[in-house]
Amino acid sequence: MNFEYFISRRIRSKKGVSFSRPIIKVSIAGISLGLTVMLISVAILQGFQKQVRDKVAGFGAHIQVTAFDSNNSFEPSPIHLQDVSIEEIAGIPGVAGVHPFCLKAGIIKTEEEIHGVVLKGVESTYDWSFFSEKLVSGHLPDLSTDAPSGDVLISSRIARLLGFAPGDDLRMYFIIDNTARGRKFRISGIYDTGLGEFDEMYVFGDSRHIQRLNQWDSSMVLGVEVRLNHFSDIEKVSDQIYNTVSYKLNTQTIKQLYPQIFDWIEIQDINVFIILVLMALVSGISVISTLLILILEHTRDIGLLKALGAETGSIRKIFIYATGYIAGYGLLWGNVAALGLIYLQYKTGFIPLPEESYFVSSVPVTIGLPEILIINIATLAVCVLMMLIPSLVIRFIVPVKALRFE
Repeated sequence: MNFEYFISRRIRSKKGVSFSRPIIKVSIAGISLGLTVMLISVAILQGFQKQVRDKVAGFGAHIQVTAFDSNNSFEPSPIHLQDVSIEEIAGIPGVAGVHPFCLKAGIIKTEEEIHGVVLKGVESTYDWSFFSEKLVSGHLPDLSTDAPSGDVLISSRIARLLGFAPGDDLRMYFIIDNTARGRKFRISGIYDTGLGEFDEMYVFGDSRHIQRLNQWDSSMVLGVEVRLNHFSDIEKVSDQIYNTVSYKLNTQTIKQLYPQIFDWIEIQDINVFIILVLMALVSGISVISTLLILILEHTRDIGLLKALGAETGSIRKIFIYATGYIAGYGLLWGNVAALGLIYLQYKTGFIPLPEESYFVSSVPVTIGLPEILIINIATLAVCVLMMLIPSLVIRFIVPVKALRFE
């Protein structure tokens, strides 16, 4: 057996009363706590970013192709589908779906209340997968009819405000040439995404209603939404689409359409980075204090080893091995605690959040194996580097004085 490793085992398994034993336990707890906080912080950050990104993309897809227009209202200039080349966009790697859409600002009026909304018109081929998960009652609109469908999907916020339920009739008014025009719809279902700003605004229905109101033909829409398989491809695919469509069209990502949301998300990266640095320092300081205490407690042993001819480098290895075992034990328990809590939160959502403030009803968590490995390796590297500092004390220990040390 390796000489240094053998002695290090004897040091850490030494029986009897020892001043360092409670310190070692505190050090293990400190490293475990630091790693637990780091893993949970990253899991919450990634889970939160993914949840908010998916919800915003659920309303407006990842990329939108619209006309070049300085009009920032909900009714800019329409585009012609022949200028978009939907088949070519759908063939770009990473694209999951391409869907035309229309928008029309309107007002829902009841006997007691009025509420401003935006009717988002979509076609029968629209991907409803996001809203099928967020559906709280009723069913999704049926847009497969030959005539424009009267089905609309409203949010639970609008339903509570105006007193609607699935199956109720809804009357919406639109301003056309300074004249209010009413249209009657039937509420097929109610959704709830938790994005208050969006839920209070959007009603989903048949795009043919908007085309008729605006006197557009069937080839004219407000724009085209492009959904991707992976959010990370958004910039690359956006550039490819921009080079594919007509020069009269503009391509925007949801990060450009909703910068306030994504800027807020990116600020969280800074907060988590600060937490990671602080927790890494906590783990490193725990290692330094433990190693110094071990060296002080075994000063006579160090003197004896030097007197017997052991080199300073070998003695340093002994204490680094002993402290490395402590660090490894701390990492083990840190992983167990962190991954256990992450799994419990993922399955049960036992830590709630105010949805109106954070867009989610419970703390979201998502973490992958690469992130776990990187954090563990980085923490271990910090601990190892920190071990080298106090281990230098060993070279200044004089055998004669050390053997007299009490």
